Amino acid sequence: MSDLPKRFPDRDQVAAVRAEAEALEPGASADDTRRLAGRVLARRDMGKLTFFDLVDRSGRLQLFCEASAVGDLDIDLGDIVGASGRPMKTRRGEPSLRVEQIDLLAKIHRPLPDVYHGLTDVETRFRKRYLDLLMNEETRADALLRSRTLSAVRRYLDGEGFVEVETPVLQPRYGGAFARPFVTHHNELDQDFYLRIATELYLKRLIVGGLERVYEIGKDFRNEGVSYKHQPEFTMLEWYEAYADYSDTMARIEEMVGRVAQEVLGRTVVAFKGHEIDLKAPWRRIRFPDALLEHGLWIRDESSLRAALNEKDVDTGADKDWAQLVDHAFSHFVEPGLIEPTIVFDYPIEISPFARKTEDDPTLTERFEYFVGGMELGNAFSEINDSDEQDERFAMQAEQVEGERGDPDYLEALSYGMPPTGGLGLGIDRLTMLFTGRETIREVILFPALRADR
Repeated sequence: MSDLPKRFPDRDQVAAVRAEAEALEPGASADDTRRLAGRVLARRDMGKLTFFDLVDRSGRLQLFCEASAVGDLDIDLGDIVGASGRPMKTRRGEPSLRVEQIDLLAKIHRPLPDVYHGLTDVETRFRKRYLDLLMNEETRADALLRSRTLSAVRRYLDGEGFVEVETPVLQPRYGGAFARPFVTHHNELDQDFYLRIATELYLKRLIVGGLERVYEIGKDFRNEGVSYKHQPEFTMLEWYEAYADYSDTMARIEEMVGRVAQEVLGRTVVAFKGHEIDLKAPWRRIRFPDALLEHGLWIRDESSLRAALNEKDVDTGADKDWAQLVDHAFSHFVEPGLIEPTIVFDYPIEISPFARKTEDDPTLTERFEYFVGGMELGNAFSEINDSDEQDERFAMQAEQVEGERGDPDYLEALSYGMPPTGGLGLGIDRLTMLFTGRETIREVILFPALRADR
């Protein structure tokens, strides 16, 4: 239908017109004309009156169409229309637009799912997210909330003097975390590259270069398992702040999450997994050894820790060394109980390759992770800024994880001197889960990775 209009300028938001109509007395109309455009998701014919439900990104409003004003209407459910008219409230009190002109802008060619019940099949919702967004108001609300969250995070960091930057997604070496990468081949350079697993090492190069406070919000990729809180492609915020340590970073993340929640939600209390949780600072803080000690599992000997876990019916067959055992113990016994916002700090050096040692115990590091609702939101360090020490940690990492290796270029950058620095990563998908109350990460990613539809 090439003769349909190519544009519909100067339109108003449905929510704004609905609010204008709600302020009227029943049976009254406003004086000014408004222009709306959106999709028709309901039609009711009553003699010479036709009622449509028009939906745009902001909400839903009834169109009140009189045959004497608009004539016969060849409009189907799912069509996209533009309508001009005056806000009104029907005698029954329904906010509406009294339509004076209505134009078909795009014609639907296949039927929508059941409009009354919405789109409920979970797999179809994720595979055909466009239909999910069309049919389910909650899905649209979640998508918009995620966007507002990202904007609020940026506003906070920009206001604190951070500079937003972009670093390579394709990297000749991967690093910054324990993870298996995706690998691809660059034909022109005839070289394998990796999709980044973290932005850390490039961002810290920028600290060496004197940018002092930097952050990046971007996609990371890890060729690993899928769970309610894991996707192979996910969005992370990482920031690095010169002349700060992990105690400064603890205070900043508490402040930022609370402030972003207040801005986005209008409150700091969220409902997640059956809990009412207040994100307002200060958060609970506990040392990593003390958290495990509460379960009788802060045991430094590998064989003794394995035996203690086995006695608690924990399968340790996949845990190759003490580092993996202690991480397993923490995730199994401690993490699920961290419902209220909690910062766990002073992690063992064996599982913290980029964190500085604590001043009073060289076997522990100035690292913390923070948890809400039994779920980790992110990770932070006082960064190593000595190239020789970082080289030793790379060697330790290579012994623990097959395939992991150092980054000579990053070590060279460190050798030019990096200020003491606090760094942090925050999972944007998980923060959005918390804000929306969604219990699976696939709900808050618009196009999650799925098995092939057969």
